[in-house]
Amino acid sequence: MPENESEKKGEFYFVQLVITFQAAAMQQMGKLQNPLTKKVERNLDQARFSIDMLEMLQDKTKNNLTENEKKFLEHTLYELRMNYMDEVKKDQQEEKERDAKQKEEAEEPPGAKESKAEQDKERQEDKDSARMEEDGGQSGTEDSAEKKD
Repeated sequence: MPENESEKKGEFYFVQLVITFQAAAMQQMGKLQNPLTKKVERNLDQARFSIDMLEMLQDKTKNNLTENEKKFLEHTLYELRMNYMDEVKKDQQEEKERDAKQKEEAEEPPGAKESKAEQDKERQEDKDSARMEEDGGQSGTEDSAEKKD
């Protein structure tokens, strides 16, 4: 039995509504560029709100959707939830790393940063010297030849 024009239109609008919230949530998770600002913006609270809106829509339309609409909404919600959880885990990992770095810096004795920088500078100078020796000191010769010209 073919659907009448009104049912087709309703299904089309329902799918478009779901896609609208899906796109908003993906933008809010930083997965898509905002078409207005042309920037990737991230706001997980807003993303959670968009997902919640789709969940509310699912609850309110229960037993009133076609099989295609139901499957489309379920798949969309599943996809959004998985992406949201990935973003939350990223935030948690970044926070752990930031906390570990702050703890490490707090435990360093005063002046440790300066001595660390000096050690890095000495290592770089050693590497540069080793390269010059490998080149047979020609790097420095070329530089001085260029300066004479």
